[in-house]
Amino acid sequence: MAQSFGQTEINWDKLDKTKFYVVGAGLFTGVSVALYPVSVVKTRLQVATKDAVERNVFSVVKGLLKTDGVPGLYRGFGTVITGAIPARIIFLSTLETTKVAAFRMLEPFRLSETTQAAIANGVAGMTSSLFAQSVFVPIDVVSQKLMVQGYSGHAQYSGGLDVARKVLRSDGIRGLYRGFGLSVITYSPASAVWWASYGSSQRFIWRFLDHDTKYDERTPSLQKIMLVQATGGIIAGATSSCITTPLDTIKTRLQVMGHENRSSIKQVAKDLINEDGWKGFYRGFGPRFFSMSAWGTSMILTYEYLKRVCAKDE
Repeated sequence: MAQSFGQTEINWDKLDKTKFYVVGAGLFTGVSVALYPVSVVKTRLQVATKDAVERNVFSVVKGLLKTDGVPGLYRGFGTVITGAIPARIIFLSTLETTKVAAFRMLEPFRLSETTQAAIANGVAGMTSSLFAQSVFVPIDVVSQKLMVQGYSGHAQYSGGLDVARKVLRSDGIRGLYRGFGLSVITYSPASAVWWASYGSSQRFIWRFLDHDTKYDERTPSLQKIMLVQATGGIIAGATSSCITTPLDTIKTRLQVMGHENRSSIKQVAKDLINEDGWKGFYRGFGPRFFSMSAWGTSMILTYEYLKRVCAKDE
């Protein structure tokens, strides 16, 4: 690994894990508060029927503010935060340990640094997503039902527990894992693409900035490190959202359907094509593109800052 890049990277074994999890819970909650409304808008756009009045970002936001005020933009937020903490612990622990193992396994192949970073980060991203879905999917199902309640004919609920109780009563535990297979198919490749893009783009940018030789002893400034990391986050979010939005639209529709409206992946895809043509698969693309780019940048800057704060004293 290039000397200068090594000076910007803090490995898993150099972190105070207890501090990492405690401080991380607070930092990522703050990021979620800032970006959660975008997820609500994206979800409502994805489940809108052909006859829905609110079919663009502005009308959805206006409708939510008119009926519920600012709290309307945070429907299901409590449920998401409750489940996000254990899910992130699983995700980040798996991500970092798998990344270290993948880099070690790739060493004998003598690949270029950019290629090695793309493969190791991609494998780590996919593996961590697979593990985290066991917690994420039930939270997704409950929170999305809260996000769309009363919209386009969807049922009303009194809260997250009410949603869970009604889903369990009608569909059993399987109801909380509706769309699990599609979530794995959607989020695991998305996570692989995101982390592969992030890891490789960082190396490419450092090389472009002439920090690619092993003789380069200069330590990049904190501002330059953050700029490179933010740029990598934007590239990763944009790449991932473009590739995975169609699957996310189908998954969201399946998860918010009531017991009486059960449907298959094939039927949901047909309905989208009948209503909007192929562009129906990209419903909510604008908010999702913004969300994944903004979330990616905010998340990675928060994550890298968290690693610096929680690094053990040498």
